[in-house]
Amino acid sequence: MSDLSDETRTPEGSVSGELTDLSEEGRVRKRAEQAEARAHPQRRAKGLVIVNTGEGKGKTTAALGVLFRAWGREMRVVMLQFIKAKTANWGEKRAARKAGVEIIPLGAGFTWMSKNIERDRALAQEGWQQCRERIESGEYDIVILDELTYCVTLGWLDVHEIIDVIRRRPPGQHVIITGRDAAPELIEFADLVTEMREIKHPYQSGVRAQPGIEF
Repeated sequence: MSDLSDETRTPEGSVSGELTDLSEEGRVRKRAEQAEARAHPQRRAKGLVIVNTGEGKGKTTAALGVLFRAWGREMRVVMLQFIKAKTANWGEKRAARKAGVEIIPLGAGFTWMSKNIERDRALAQEGWQQCRERIESGEYDIVILDELTYCVTLGWLDVHEIIDVIRRRPPGQHVIITGRDAAPELIEFADLVTEMREIKHPYQSGVRAQPGIEF
């Protein structure tokens, strides 16, 4: 009678080479993952569509948290920002340069104050093509489409085309969309939707946006 545990056997009963090549720490982690899978067989890895929307602050900040968490896991990540100007040098852009992470501003600044809407529309459509290429390339584990919802609300991008591209993305890829007033179609399509609700904001007391908090 062999004294090998079930955890080191394949379904056919042979010793799994999957554990043999791992360090002790790796074997412990792998056994824990196997035990978790047996305890919760309905759980499975799945590429998620995540939407951060609502009037409150924190939508982009939450997406950045996922980006850097995933980067720490050595996942391939990219954030494309639709409204922020291509010349932007915000804190997250500076951090990304130091870490070697792609954060790509695509716009021309605060669109609702723009004097050249047609230019902004063209930038949005050009930016969407860049997003589409990155989604379809299969080179990324997480693609963040920051401030995308504004382009849909303004009628610059077709929400149905966006959903179709995301639906056909490579298996396992996560897509995060941020911005106010997410279209009902996006909310219905997404796996995870969070609405940021503003209760109190320092701007209401005359406090200006501050480095490290807003930018």
